[in-house]
Amino acid sequence: MKILVLSCSTGGGHNACGHYIEKEFKENNIVCDFVDYFDIFSPKAKERSEKIYLGTTKYNGSIFKLVYKLGEVYSKTGITSPVYGLNKLSKNKLYSYIKDNNYDLIISPHLFPAMAVTMLKKENIDIKLINVATDYHVIPFWEETEPDYFVIPHSSLKEEFIKKGFKEEILLDFGIPVASSFHKVRSDLNLPTNKDIVLITSGSMGFGKMKNIVKALLEYIPNIFVVAICGNNKELYTELKEIDNPNLLVKGYVNNINEYIAASTIVLTKPGGLTSTEVGVIRKPMIHIMPIPGVENYNAEFFYKNGLSLVSNNVEEVKMNTAKLLKDKNMQNMMIENQSKIINRNSAKALVDFVLNNF
Repeated sequence: MKILVLSCSTGGGHNACGHYIEKEFKENNIVCDFVDYFDIFSPKAKERSEKIYLGTTKYNGSIFKLVYKLGEVYSKTGITSPVYGLNKLSKNKLYSYIKDNNYDLIISPHLFPAMAVTMLKKENIDIKLINVATDYHVIPFWEETEPDYFVIPHSSLKEEFIKKGFKEEILLDFGIPVASSFHKVRSDLNLPTNKDIVLITSGSMGFGKMKNIVKALLEYIPNIFVVAICGNNKELYTELKEIDNPNLLVKGYVNNINEYIAASTIVLTKPGGLTSTEVGVIRKPMIHIMPIPGVENYNAEFFYKNGLSLVSNNVEEVKMNTAKLLKDKNMQNMMIENQSKIINRNSAKALVDFVLNNF
């Protein structure tokens, strides 16, 4: 069996999930390749899509909110979306790539390649497709895809996917795939042992009012050590490095985020589906900070309603909730207990086992 994982560079979560899937298959001695869909279709389109995505997240996400709401409205009309039409342009190149490399199964943690593969399936081309949702909500236009199976984050979301037209028997409630090895980590970061470690991460691109948050936490809460992960945001990294405080560690992009999560007392993070799942997999109390309007609101709502996190919409709420959670050990333990019930540590392995037994 030869598997192709297709993702896209619009936010880091889709690609990170794809790499976890790739890693899990390879660790089970199955040939699996991760490829950015735009590298097959058009590297220029990849660059443009990244710029467009980043542009929509500016101004506190107001542009993204508008675009997302328009997508939700359009999705309800039943009219084929412009997004579907754009991905139609890539289907021939994609088919040639799949055929030339003899792939037996496509796994897609991103909407765009799932659409292109769906078009090939509609032309009676024998291609197997598994969609993977990386958010705790059905994003607009997933319903325009026709997967053989669909991995979803939790069983409680089945009804939402069914209402979008997916048959219950194809829904696999394994959870968002995270490599089994992710939580099996010993942190050796030489962080203080006599202080509460507050980890702040804003995703791969470093969104959010992190400088204001960091300063507020250090000024308001005694005996904490803040680790701020800036991702690829070099401007933010420079700003935070200007803060003169011995209880602050500033990092850019890191490839061992699991070690930092494991070393933390609590984690403050944007409510991306993959990032939130990573924290839940390691079982750490969590505060979701300043969701970008749209799907992040749905993610934050899912985690809050299920007792997996607190949600803070501004700097003052971040400060107060952080102080409250650090003091309340019962709340911390309750979050961890709920995570153990809802967040599957073996989600990627469950996907591998299913493929081996059904393909």
